[in-house]
Amino acid sequence: MTKEKNTFDYIDVANRVLDIESAAIEDLKGGLNQSFVDACEACRNCKGKIIVMGLGKSGHIADKMAATFASTGTPAFFIHPSEAIHGDLGMIDKEDVVLILSYSGETEEIVSLIPIIKNMGITIIALTGNKKSKLSKEATINLNVEVKEEACPMNLAPTASTTAALAMGDAIAVALLEKKGFTKEDFAKSHPGGYLGKKLLLSLSDIMHEGDEIPIVYETDKVASGLIEMSEKALGMTAVLNNKNELVGIFTDGDLRRTLENKVDIQNTYMKEVMKKDPYVMSGETLAYNAVAIIQEMKITSLLIVKDKTVIGALNIHDLFRAGVM
Repeated sequence: MTKEKNTFDYIDVANRVLDIESAAIEDLKGGLNQSFVDACEACRNCKGKIIVMGLGKSGHIADKMAATFASTGTPAFFIHPSEAIHGDLGMIDKEDVVLILSYSGETEEIVSLIPIIKNMGITIIALTGNKKSKLSKEATINLNVEVKEEACPMNLAPTASTTAALAMGDAIAVALLEKKGFTKEDFAKSHPGGYLGKKLLLSLSDIMHEGDEIPIVYETDKVASGLIEMSEKALGMTAVLNNKNELVGIFTDGDLRRTLENKVDIQNTYMKEVMKKDPYVMSGETLAYNAVAIIQEMKITSLLIVKDKTVIGALNIHDLFRAGVM
């Protein structure tokens, strides 16, 4: 007996869902009007914060929307309507703007908050799918995010409607971003731990080894002393200084290998005889990301950080890996 072939087509379902949700977003474009401009201007002119609210699935979208605002230069945070009723309204100030998501516009917990927020003289921006709802009528500005159908075959689970609301929130956030002239550098300041933040903000002074962690010997020291210093500091090299504590050379693992291959007497040979003179150095202000490109181009694995001929730091390729810029 052969097993019955599975005829369920997952890809067909996925295509149908994507078509419905794409259409929902496309329909939003035709409905954009002065209300969208007013909403953006209200947010741009807000002297406080953008307070975003929503319940259930709309709450999840509202939370993400607040995060997008905050990371793109518009101070914002999410407040749960149920928590607002029980004390979190104290987090809202008259200088704020409240943006509320409710597809039905009739959510009890939200509707109960409207008179209180309005009495505070706060601008309310509503995203609803029902132009005749209480929220739509009471809001200062209403943005229509109505969809023709949900992607759910029963037309019940919020799918296309939450996608439309999220897209509208992104449209507001990006419009504000461009109006304010928000730059990549501004974005990096909000994301110091992310790749872009590290790329644009992290300097060598932030990750270099300093003080006693810097491997240092003098040009009049014997090579054996240099080996001990390199072994203890484990950076794959040591700086070589003159009697004025100025950098005059570097001795690396590669130099050590060549020294041993040439059977140099490490007990009686001075560092100045085997070091590389005038090594390539960088300043502490150099961006770590830029240092990576130079290291790769020059095919070196270690760097000395120098200021006015004085060694102030050292690092190797592993430090750049740990910092997340390589």
